[in-house]
Amino acid sequence: MRVVCTLVAVAIVLATGLAWSKVRSLENGILHIRSPLLGSGGEDGAIDILLVGMDSRTDAHGNPLSEEELAQLHAGDDVSTNTDTIILVRIPNNGESATAISIPRDSYVQAPGLGKTKINGVYGQTKEDERMRLVEAGISDAQADSESTKAGREALIETVADLTGVTVDHYAEIGLLGFALITDAIGGVDVCLKDAVYEPLSGADFPAGWQRLDGPQALSFVRQRHDLPRGDLDRVVRQQVVMASLAHQVISGKTLSSPAALNRLQDAIQRSVVLSEGWDIMDFVKELQKLAAGNVAFATIPVLDESGWSDDGMQSVVRVDPVQVQEWMKSLLNKQEQGDTEELAYTPAKTAVEVVNDSDINGLAASVSQVLTNNGFTPGPIGNHEGGHVAGSQVQAVKADDLGAQAVAKQLGGLPVIVNASVRPGTVRVVVTADYTGPGSGLDGSDPTAATMDSAAGTPTDSDAPAPSPIITAGSGDPQCIN
Repeated sequence: MRVVCTLVAVAIVLATGLAWSKVRSLENGILHIRSPLLGSGGEDGAIDILLVGMDSRTDAHGNPLSEEELAQLHAGDDVSTNTDTIILVRIPNNGESATAISIPRDSYVQAPGLGKTKINGVYGQTKEDERMRLVEAGISDAQADSESTKAGREALIETVADLTGVTVDHYAEIGLLGFALITDAIGGVDVCLKDAVYEPLSGADFPAGWQRLDGPQALSFVRQRHDLPRGDLDRVVRQQVVMASLAHQVISGKTLSSPAALNRLQDAIQRSVVLSEGWDIMDFVKELQKLAAGNVAFATIPVLDESGWSDDGMQSVVRVDPVQVQEWMKSLLNKQEQGDTEELAYTPAKTAVEVVNDSDINGLAASVSQVLTNNGFTPGPIGNHEGGHVAGSQVQAVKADDLGAQAVAKQLGGLPVIVNASVRPGTVRVVVTADYTGPGSGLDGSDPTAATMDSAAGTPTDSDAPAPSPIITAGSGDPQCIN
């Protein structure tokens, strides 16, 4: 998450005529690592870039952060090397779009040498196991640390490849400090919260509404997961919104107009970023320049249970199915290649839903409206249906293929979509009659708050096969207000 915005920034600077020697200087100061697990790019239909945000208390070169920096970042005393952020960026071979795919940190996965475990611990647990083995074998502490770090990275790369079914081609890693420094260099980030939050563990203390965050504030914003309705999944949405906002600022040309800002960015990258060896930054910059129109989307892998438990019943985890994830990855790539950007960029928040009651059941419209609001749709007016009775429960829209109408109809159990020219574009009207037995009716036997989003188009799915949060885009202006 934290690296792709930086690379986009470099691309835009290049596009405005910055000397290539400046970028070469930037690249020469970055720590590069080698892994035999990385592909050569594009063999499976896309260039796949694994971006990892480390919960580390050192910089990219292993130097400890100062006490002042740790306090500013609300880093605490934990010295683990867990991976707080795992994002796979897919750029199809046609180079016309990109999708940044989040993997929740608590995803319960099969990892080499570890069995089933949370994916955020694969790097750190493998590293520590290997470090102890090397030290016991008489290897020096410095060499053991270096070799074990390499083992941790490779275990994570292999785990992500096995989960998603893709060949990881490039690897980028950044720590806590780097994210804060890069955000400050770009000029901060604009976000919008539905409600005020105060959560001292992460340092999150923000009012409701729109606000601009500096680097340390943005770090607290994307690290909070306690006291959020969906925990880790809501944190993933926050990370995506911040990434989209930063990318949009850079893409729109509003930032990095001064040499001083660029120098701050270079210092932040060289201190904090690790990149895989053999990755020609110039080639990637050219690919990013093709995306300057903002054709970048942000999504989350489908999940089975966001509040599941490990096999031994000892840990709260996010349950995922590798087969489902891999099928979704393939379908996502197909949509990118076909240029199906409208569906890719759709989110329920783009649709305002009016719900009217055409029955004698008190409170039915309000209950159905709450179901839709819980699933990300923008609430509209609630009331009684005026005029003659309709034949049955239905979703009305200005056109039959309206994405919002289709999403609402699916959420409510497959209601028919009826064309009504009086409904405004971007709005749908739900008419519920006495025959309605879907979510919110109290007759479907399900928890209406348990419905989740279909990853490909932001549409809800059945609760026994949940999928991820809505896709967010970087090129459409301000991000939506979130939890």
